Amino acid sequence: MKSTAANGRPRPVTQEDVARAVGVSRTLVSFAFRGAPGVSAETRQAILDAARRLGYRHNAAAADLARKAASAVGLYLLDIRNEAYADMFAGVREALRGAPSRLILSIAETLGDVDDGAVDSLIEARVGIVIAATLLDSDDEVRRLAASVPLVSLARRVEGVDSVYSDDHAGALAATEHLLSLGHVRVAHVSGPLHEGHEGRWRGYEQAMRRAGLSPRIVFAEDYTQVAGESAAAALLSGADRPTAVFAHNDEIALGIREAAGKAGLTVPADLSLVGYDDSRIARLRGIDLTSMDLHARELGREAGAAALARLADPGGPVVDRRLEARLVVRGSTAPPPVV
Repeated sequence: MKSTAANGRPRPVTQEDVARAVGVSRTLVSFAFRGAPGVSAETRQAILDAARRLGYRHNAAAADLARKAASAVGLYLLDIRNEAYADMFAGVREALRGAPSRLILSIAETLGDVDDGAVDSLIEARVGIVIAATLLDSDDEVRRLAASVPLVSLARRVEGVDSVYSDDHAGALAATEHLLSLGHVRVAHVSGPLHEGHEGRWRGYEQAMRRAGLSPRIVFAEDYTQVAGESAAAALLSGADRPTAVFAHNDEIALGIREAAGKAGLTVPADLSLVGYDDSRIARLRGIDLTSMDLHARELGREAGAAALARLADPGGPVVDRRLEARLVVRGSTAPPPVV
């Protein structure tokens, strides 16, 4: 319970109040909240219970200033509406559970274009490290950013910067080769916008097609959403030489292509086979049943969170380069091409 100050207003509960309630020193209370060594599990729990009972709220920002070290982890997400990023967020949160670092979230205001404001807001919040999923800046710009604040690049590899990512090139090869193995020869790819560091999926598709002696056909969507996918696919599916299969940059774009196919009178997979990327929850829904590449979004988030904690603990450690292999999950949206 808060005591009353001389002016009659409730006085905020302090660490000294918690220390008196437990019968320990204020320093030990501070150690307990910081997760520092030297506090037994039993004593730490007693301190946390007393703090909760008294209504004490730990000021992590003030604690950072006092010890002249920022412990907060900033997480930048390109698109919270995309379930892959939501899964990455869940993974980062799992990695930070039990750690003294708090998590501060910032979401991009623009989609498909460079958005420096969301990352700047994390830096202004004096975070100790930024996990960025995913930056659209050039590699050089990402490296300049990493020189000003410790950075973990999530879902994208940047040379010289801590990176946790899925092998998009190999994943795109596998997705395209799956369609080719079914007998498709008119295979198109609807890509996201052109940005340095995000070429893996369309380049993997292109390589698979050229290996098979076929001509690639790539359409670049305006952004990474379902609406952009539908718009990009409208013209693609209207011609006489329309593809019999499409590999999409992500599941959201794949859903847009599915909508465009329906409006063109085409059925998936009888008339058009479709492969997405991310293996998000929507790919697994009954009625969608989308073949997709699983990039292990939640695991990527956990690995990025662990990398961030390791960097905070050892600022001079070696650069992290953690690559996961995407996995093809075959469902009902792919089949052999229609017989003509």
